[in-house]
Amino acid sequence: MDGTVLVADDDRTIRTVLTQALTRAGCKVHATASLVTLMRWVEEGKGDLVISDVVMPDGNGLKMLPRIAELRPGLPVIVISAQNTIMTAIQAAEAEAFDYLPKPFDLPDLMKRAGRALAQGGRPRPRAEPAPRETAEDLPLVGRTPAMQALYRLVARVMNTDLPVLIDGESGSGKSLVARAIHDFSDRRALPFVVVTGPDLHGMDGPATVLSRVRGGTLVLDEIGDFDTATQARVVRMLDALPDPAPRIIATSQVNLASRTETGAFRQDLFYRVAGVTLSVPALRDRVEDIPLLAEHFLARAEREGLAPRRLSAQAMELIRAWRWPGNVRQLENTIRRLAATGAEPEISRAEVEAALGALPADLPRNIAEADGDRLSAAIARHLRRYFDLHGDELPPPGLYDRILREMELPLIEIALEATGGNQVRCADLLGINRNTLRKKISDLDIRVTRRRKLM
Repeated sequence: MDGTVLVADDDRTIRTVLTQALTRAGCKVHATASLVTLMRWVEEGKGDLVISDVVMPDGNGLKMLPRIAELRPGLPVIVISAQNTIMTAIQAAEAEAFDYLPKPFDLPDLMKRAGRALAQGGRPRPRAEPAPRETAEDLPLVGRTPAMQALYRLVARVMNTDLPVLIDGESGSGKSLVARAIHDFSDRRALPFVVVTGPDLHGMDGPATVLSRVRGGTLVLDEIGDFDTATQARVVRMLDALPDPAPRIIATSQVNLASRTETGAFRQDLFYRVAGVTLSVPALRDRVEDIPLLAEHFLARAEREGLAPRRLSAQAMELIRAWRWPGNVRQLENTIRRLAATGAEPEISRAEVEAALGALPADLPRNIAEADGDRLSAAIARHLRRYFDLHGDELPPPGLYDRILREMELPLIEIALEATGGNQVRCADLLGINRNTLRKKISDLDIRVTRRRKLM
């Protein structure tokens, strides 16, 4: 890479990491913790690329983007942010940011994006009309996990295109919310948003009636994987004869349409018509780290709606995080709203959560461990009983406590390191221990750490 990069972030570690990486790549770097300094550099004509945080001590990095575009048309800006809602990605796209990455970010990925930004030179990007903010705080598209942040970026990229979008995910995971966000923050937001199911398309006039309602807005084919073959054929004919202006087509499905296409259960020609871009909404059990954020979001919404303010105790939150949530975000929302409405104390206790979860259907799994058919504690108990049985009437050698802890710690730390790509800062945060403690354990347990391209 060749060029000068202006880095603005109030985190000194991030400034150091980016400065070192960009310098090694051949760039000149100016780094600052101040937006005022960044803007002075921009006004002076310095820099071929800006990498800026959003929340800074002296302002908001996103709000500086229009001024940067005015002073230096075409100067690319990459936004990095620890904020965890879809709005950051959308606002970054609207403010003409070259790209957006959530924190913690993948350093090699950021370097690739920086290289593309420098290679584009000073070509200006088209301006987009800002979207309304009325629904922003009510969209429970909340999450800081990599899967959700990737989803946010895709939504921001496709919302103002005409490409058909297929949104897949389990029931209750938020597919309809994603479809609504694509419409509400797109340039079609003033036009109708129409959701139809298979029965809405039955009869001679079904498709024509639907198209007359949508009028160039957004048409959502809800759970298209459940459409029977006759309805699929009608949809194909409808999509081949769309009026002008044509509506934006979004389809949702909780089944794997590609697999159904291979078996002949779903028409191949329809699959290719609706799967221009596929957005996958992760199940809640695959983003457990987002559960506290969602719970706080739903409690805040209940308070805005007039209910008394409530908060979850640490023990209550622990139980909520452990539940498998087969109904995904919808089930979590319903449970939190019930807790907000039925309790009198400011703090929600573990007993209240147990009662609320106990009211759910008995056939639902109670937590991830039980869903897998085993509790960790039960597995450990069986292992220890076998260990004692091997010694017959004698006791095992002294030091049993440390030996058992070592056996548990070793795979736990190895798997956590693997999940975080060998990044010890991320691993310590994941485990909830001090980084120096983790380093000591790695040394004591003789664990080999292999760095991979993972989130930093």
